[in-house]
Amino acid sequence: MKELIGTGTALITPFKEDYSIDFESLERIVEQQIAGGTTYLVMLGTTGESATLSSNEKAQVIECIMKANAGRLPLVLGVGGNNTTAVVEQLKQLNTTGLTAILSVSPYYNKPNQKGIIYHYNQIADASPLPVILYNVPGRTGSNMTAATQLELANHPNIVATKEASGNMEQVMTILKNKPADFLVISGDDALTFPITACGGSGVISVINHIFPKTFSGMVHSALQGDFTAARKAHEIVLESAIAIFNDGSPGGIKTMLNEKSLCGTTVRPPLWQVNDQLDQQLRKLAHTAQ
Repeated sequence: MKELIGTGTALITPFKEDYSIDFESLERIVEQQIAGGTTYLVMLGTTGESATLSSNEKAQVIECIMKANAGRLPLVLGVGGNNTTAVVEQLKQLNTTGLTAILSVSPYYNKPNQKGIIYHYNQIADASPLPVILYNVPGRTGSNMTAATQLELANHPNIVATKEASGNMEQVMTILKNKPADFLVISGDDALTFPITACGGSGVISVINHIFPKTFSGMVHSALQGDFTAARKAHEIVLESAIAIFNDGSPGGIKTMLNEKSLCGTTVRPPLWQVNDQLDQQLRKLAHTAQ
C-alpha cells in the first residue's frame, strides 16, 4: 500500500451557518490540499463530523470530494462503528469505485475487551472489498487497542495499516519493532508525527495538514527520506498549531484557522461547538504562519 505512505488529510466537512453542507468550500479545500503536496485524502472520519451526517449527506460529501479530486489523489473512506454486524453489512454494499482503502475506528462506547476488538476487525476485514486501516484512538473510543492486539490483526491479509492515536510512544514503538514488514504504522497524532516517522512509521493521517499542507507534508517527506534536520525544523514550525487546534474540541480549531484563510466558515454541528474566544484569537494568529 505505497499509496498510504506519506501525508493523508482527514478532511473536514464545512458547514454554512444554517448547518447545511458548504460544498463550495469543500471543493476549495480539496484543491488546496492537492496543490500543497498531500499524498492522499481521508473522507468521513471523525474530523469530517461523520457522526452528525445523514446517509444521504455522506453520499453527497463523497460525490463532491471525488468530483473535486478528479482521480488525482488516492481516497480513503471512513467506515466504522460499534455494531459489528451493521459495519459488515455496510461494507458488503459499499461502492468501491475510486477508493483505495477504508479506515475503521475501534468500537466506541461499548468498551469491548481485546478479544472483542479482534473479532470485530476480523469480521470487517473478511467482509471488506478494500484493504482495511485500523484506527486506535482511546481518547474518543474509551478503550485502547493494545500493541499485542494490533500485531495479531496485522497478520490478516486484508488489514494493511494502523492509524495510531493513542499518544503512547512505547506502544507505537512496540508495534513498529514487531510488525510484519509490509504493515504500515500511520501516526494519528499530528504533534507526534515526526518522532513516530523517525522511529519507522509511514507518515500520518492529519488534521493540521489542512492549514500547513506544504510545511507538514514536507516534514513527513523529509523524515521518510531520513533528512531529520529538515524534518525537525518543519516539525517545530507546526508544533504549536498542531497542539492548539485540539485544545477546545476538534474540528472547531482547524475550522477557525481555515476561516482566517478564507477557506471555510467556523460552523460545527452540535453537540460540537466553536472554540472559545481566547483560543480563537491564538489560532487566527497562528494561521498567518501557515503555508
